[in-house]
Amino acid sequence: MTTAQIISGKQVSDDIRQNLKTEVEALAAQGCVPGLAVVLVGEDPASQVYVRNKAKACEDLGFYSEVHRLEADTPQEELLALVHKLNEQDNINGILVQLPLPGHIEEKAVINAIAPEKDVDGFHPVNVGNLVIGDDSLLPCTPAGVIELIKHTGLEISGKHAVVIGRSNIVGKPVALLLQRENATVTMCHSRTSNMKELTRQADILVVAVGRANFVDASYIKPGAVVIDVGINRLETGKLAGDVDFESASSVSGPITPVPGGVGPMTITMLMKNTLVAAKRAHGLS
Repeated sequence: MTTAQIISGKQVSDDIRQNLKTEVEALAAQGCVPGLAVVLVGEDPASQVYVRNKAKACEDLGFYSEVHRLEADTPQEELLALVHKLNEQDNINGILVQLPLPGHIEEKAVINAIAPEKDVDGFHPVNVGNLVIGDDSLLPCTPAGVIELIKHTGLEISGKHAVVIGRSNIVGKPVALLLQRENATVTMCHSRTSNMKELTRQADILVVAVGRANFVDASYIKPGAVVIDVGINRLETGKLAGDVDFESASSVSGPITPVPGGVGPMTITMLMKNTLVAAKRAHGLS
């Protein structure tokens, strides 16, 4: 029986998008329309869905958008040439190359080729480095969305103990850095952590990003803790499940995100926010 408050990523996302739309209209009146270019290599079905959703978000918010679809066997040099061309385009403020890429293309080379000021995924080493030292940077979208969801609960992050399960470069590490930036005390757990439950049961905020369906149940959770489930796993039944066993966890947790409908809707919204920030910087307006 779920008694916990459910954190609706859709609701928080809609609120942020409303503010973005207002800001885009004001910018457009000054002759500045944010532009996003998305590059898709190959036919990966999940990637095609993401790309469609990004194009629709651009349309809804009044952004200029370009989608570049390349064949799966496109040579790496051709993809890099496209990225360099987009780096030079004044009407493009954000460049996103949809991952994963086909095996013959080196992801790192492609990420490094994107101009840091147009890296709206927040993956370029310059942006990652700025995040680590606390300087201004374009933030990775999913971790930035996680912080927004926690803030939306009304919880003061400062002074709280946050535990992050997972240490990936895309979610675990950056979300830990962003929580530190909000003055939380952060513990990171991973596959080699020996006393994981002992640590997670001390957490006021628990962020789970391990890629294992229903990995965390009530026994990991301090009563009343905020639980953010970043995982999205497809079960054999075809249903989606998070890394948190929602039924079990929500019987003891405080505010908790569902899957789907929790962190997912935030990622594209934060991508749009990054593109707007990049556009304002490019026009000297931030």
